[in-house]
Amino acid sequence: MAGTVPVAVLTAAVLHAVWNGLAHRIPDKTVGFTLINLTYTACALVLVVLNPLPAAAAWPYLLASVVVEVASMLLLLRAYQLGDFGQMYPIARGTAPLLVALISATVLGRHPGAGGLVGVVVICCGLIGLAFARGLPGRAQLPALGAAAGTGVMIAGYTVLDGVGVRHAGTVGGYVAWLFLLQGPVLALIVRVRRGRSLLAGAGRAVPLGIAGGVLSLTAYALVVWAQSRGDLATVAALRETSIVIAALIATVVFRERLGRLRLVAALTVVSGVAVLELARP
Repeated sequence: MAGTVPVAVLTAAVLHAVWNGLAHRIPDKTVGFTLINLTYTACALVLVVLNPLPAAAAWPYLLASVVVEVASMLLLLRAYQLGDFGQMYPIARGTAPLLVALISATVLGRHPGAGGLVGVVVICCGLIGLAFARGLPGRAQLPALGAAAGTGVMIAGYTVLDGVGVRHAGTVGGYVAWLFLLQGPVLALIVRVRRGRSLLAGAGRAVPLGIAGGVLSLTAYALVVWAQSRGDLATVAALRETSIVIAALIATVVFRERLGRLRLVAALTVVSGVAVLELARP
């Protein structure tokens, strides 16, 4: 890959971990995620005007990705409402490449080879370490773990959809703009119906955090999609998961979560497994 592609992906990894940290920091997670979504919807409106329309061949992938990304956002919101940032984030991020590898082997008949199998085993060990870092999870913890794992399933889905879709679009900017414009308002509408009142009532100090999170979220994913259009998808995916380490640092320094040696080792294990898995692909 050209030197600019790894730099773009690593920058996206940092931004992704930071915007997730901002979302988790807002006490009312629903308000926080709504602010983030509304912010990148406003940004996307500008980008739609400035960029050409994606080619017709890209729209099936783009529309499917919108549905999957909305589901991912709802599951991530639930995970952050129920669990610690330092545990939920790496489970969500680490589950995705594991599932992609398993689907490739069982459904598509693309076996990962010896290196790929090593990567799968390493990821599994890391995820088990994260899930059981504080002992066997009780019944009260299962919804949080399920939401985080479900987020990983959705991430795997939209990663594949966007990786293919952007290569049919003929425009990275146009693809990203329409992707965020279509998905952005959905969460706000869902929350409006459920709460039956102003989404921003009592938002107060959450507003600047939400706006910053929205800008960072859009920027981070735009960088990833741009990298996917120019670089090797496997390597891009592997570099992207370095955000797990950054998130572990945020959890410890910002949220004062007790990371502990086991969680730290488990998070690093997931990153190592992802790297082995992605780089072992043909």
